[in-house]
Amino acid sequence: MAPLRTGAAPAGVRIEAPDPESAPVPRHVAIIMDGNGRWAQARHLPRVAGHRAGAQAVRRTIEAAIASGVGWLTLYAFSSENWARPEDEISDLTGLLRHYLRHEVAELHRERVRLRAIGDRARFGADIARELADAEALTAGNTRLHLTMALSYGGRSEIVAAARAVAQAAASGTLAPSDLTEDAFSGFLFTAGMPDPDLVIRTSGERRVSNFLLWQAAYAEYLFPEVLWPDFNAAHFDSALADYARRNRRYGARPE
Repeated sequence: MAPLRTGAAPAGVRIEAPDPESAPVPRHVAIIMDGNGRWAQARHLPRVAGHRAGAQAVRRTIEAAIASGVGWLTLYAFSSENWARPEDEISDLTGLLRHYLRHEVAELHRERVRLRAIGDRARFGADIARELADAEALTAGNTRLHLTMALSYGGRSEIVAAARAVAQAAASGTLAPSDLTEDAFSGFLFTAGMPDPDLVIRTSGERRVSNFLLWQAAYAEYLFPEVLWPDFNAAHFDSALADYARRNRRYGARPE
């Protein structure tokens, strides 16, 4: 993957890059990839064309994250609610996932990217679940970028699953209720061992979180650029990081 860092910013994107020596870079960026369908509709194309273009935006974003020094990137690829979509669209999406696993993972490994998936992967079928496990095993030792794909994922169901696991641990005597802290509870989530996101981006201008990382993003900064996901590129990613660098994160405290 050659980093996409050249060329002018697209129309409507203004980058005011802070001093790279002092600008804080988010450790973890999470993205709700929205707008594939509207992108295709605007071009009088089938929705699958938007999803295919969105897959190219995934590649560009991974390259931009690596070049920017972001260590963790989480992409909301398929929500638990997406199963309610028409069968032909679900088939297109699962087909793209299968294609990605078969044709992109080797390149991710060469670029020292670790891939992991969170969510109910079993719903995709045994073949995709197996390929996800194989991809995770292949890339497990990589540390240049930790790439997480949220697949058949829902924040509420994740919290319920964690609460159920806590209850089972308490019932078995391996966890005393008095020992349950926020940090301990986080260890029961799908994202155990991952840092919480510092920046959450939702493309397409929609301003909602759509059941994504509800626990983890409690103190994340949010950004809602108007760009549709298939058009998202390195300039948009840089602009988001520059916006983040100008923010004052107080975590509920008053500024001194």
